[in-house]
Amino acid sequence: MTLEIITAEALKEVRHGFFTRRGGASSGVFAGLNCGQGSSDQSEIVEINRGRVADAMAVAADDLVTVHQVHSAHVVQVDAALPQRPKADAMVTATPGLALGILTADCQPVLFADHSAGVIGAAHAGWRGALDGVLEATLEAMEALGAQRADTVAVIGPTISQRAYEVGPEFLDAFMAEDIDNQRFFANGQNDLYLFDLPAFGLHRLRRMGVGHAEWTRHCTYSDPERFYSYRRTTHSGEADYGRLISVIRL
Repeated sequence: MTLEIITAEALKEVRHGFFTRRGGASSGVFAGLNCGQGSSDQSEIVEINRGRVADAMAVAADDLVTVHQVHSAHVVQVDAALPQRPKADAMVTATPGLALGILTADCQPVLFADHSAGVIGAAHAGWRGALDGVLEATLEAMEALGAQRADTVAVIGPTISQRAYEVGPEFLDAFMAEDIDNQRFFANGQNDLYLFDLPAFGLHRLRRMGVGHAEWTRHCTYSDPERFYSYRRTTHSGEADYGRLISVIRL
C-alpha cells in the first residue's frame, strides 16, 4: 500500500505532509506507518517506516528530525541532524534540507512556515502543551530566526475532535483558571462530563498571536481508525499500545 499524505493548500510553498497510518510496515495494533520510537513496536520496523517518510520528503533518514516529546512548551532550534533527541515539543529551523517531524495520536500536530523568510516550525500541542504556550513559543522561536508572524501560516493536522474528547470537571477548571473565556471551548457531555474542542483552542491561540493564517485540516483521529492512530480510542478498546502518526515539514 502506498503512503497517504494529507497536505494543506496554505502550505503549498513548502514541502510538508500529515502522514496517515497507510503504507507502513508495522502489523498488529500498530498496523501501518507507525513512526513512534517510544512505542513497543519492533524498532527495526519503526525505522523502516521512518525511512519511507524520509524518502517521501526527499531527505536522508538522519535529516528527518524528531524530539523526545514531553507535553511541554519547550522549543529547540535545529541547525543540523540531531545525534540524540532532546526533550522538547517543538522545533524551528532556517536550514534547507532538514525535515522537522512531530508525532501524535490525538494531540495536535501543527506545521508552521514563513516562506518568504525561509523559516519553518513544527509543534506537538496536546491540551497541556497548548495551555502552557507551546504554539506561542514556536512562533517566538521562528521570529528569532527572522520570521514575521503576519507572514506565517500555521496548519493543525489530524487531531481528536470535540465530539470524541470527553473530559471531567477538573479539566475545565484548569482552563478556566487561565482564562474564564476558555469556557467557550467546552460543551456539555453526559452526566458531569464535558466535550473539549482542542483544535478550536489551538486556532484561538494561534490567531491571538497574530499569525497571518491558521487552519485545521478537519480530520478527527479518533473517528477514523482506518487512517489514524488514536491514544483515546486505544484506551477505550483496551489495547496494549498504539501507533504514532508523523507530520513533517521541510524547506
